[in-house]
Amino acid sequence: MPRPFDLLVIGDANPDVVVGPVPRTPEFGQREQLVGTGRLLPGGSAAITACGAARLGLRVTFAGRVGDDAAGAFVRTALAGRGVDVSALATDPELPTPLTTVLTHGADRAILTAPGCLAATGPQDVPDRLLAAARHVHAGSFFLMPRLARSLGDLFARARGHGAATSLDTNDDPAQRWDPELLGPVLKSVDHLLPNAAEARALAATLAPGSAEEVSEGTPEGDRPGTGPASAAAALARLGPLVVVKDGAAGALAHDGAVLTRTAAVPADPVDTVGAGDSFDAGFIAAVLHGLDLPAALSFAAACGALSTRAHGGTAAQPTWDEARAAALTTRPGSHA
Repeated sequence: MPRPFDLLVIGDANPDVVVGPVPRTPEFGQREQLVGTGRLLPGGSAAITACGAARLGLRVTFAGRVGDDAAGAFVRTALAGRGVDVSALATDPELPTPLTTVLTHGADRAILTAPGCLAATGPQDVPDRLLAAARHVHAGSFFLMPRLARSLGDLFARARGHGAATSLDTNDDPAQRWDPELLGPVLKSVDHLLPNAAEARALAATLAPGSAEEVSEGTPEGDRPGTGPASAAAALARLGPLVVVKDGAAGALAHDGAVLTRTAAVPADPVDTVGAGDSFDAGFIAAVLHGLDLPAALSFAAACGALSTRAHGGTAAQPTWDEARAAALTTRPGSHA
């Protein structure tokens, strides 16, 4: 029987206040400094991925939590307006909606998040019916929601029991612990792990210390064998999942434990890189659900990430399927053992 949803996204949803470009070090002492832009936009890694997937034509539903406040109403309206089902988006009666301020400086950014109800988000916010209703289940911002993180392995296992594939983008760990006791058990139920290059290195250092193989990196930075994202991906892939790494201007790569697959970056003149990795995630999931092979899925995902940088914020410039497919033709994926 056909399932009502292609994708269930679990995780964070909040307004983003995107401000910039800012000086590398803002001045305190009650100094007021002017910047070029400031925008209120839908944010949260999981929410941006959900919007990107819906823009690509997937039937998307979202499970998470917002507060009973104006920020929560903004998030709910923004997701629904982009085609995401929010019938399972819970409202916390006491804690506020999370709020993130993104300070941009060229291609770099600093992110300040007031967590609000994130810590209260947990398995009670993921209805059983949705785990059985989607072809794929994705979670983002793993380390921001410890209660959900502790139960995510079980949620993923139940989704897989219903025949769904699973994916995880941990995003950054604000505490920089990358807790292997918290994340390690979850990876047993993850089909696709989707970090960026810095996150892949940090995850490999704690989850698979000393096990990175001598992979020829071939990156513009000239990483030594065993130190770059390809080596990190190889080490993480031996823990179970297919590891897909976003590597900015160097493109993207994937490792299944035996074969390394690369794709070049899609040329872009970015206005704002906020949410590009989340749009990449949406593109990769959509490509896999459409039956594209791994090299083609990597190229398609890279195109989604690049095209999302055409406007400010994570969702304003997310591409359609046809736009991303056309842009993906400019990349040349390849594989080597």
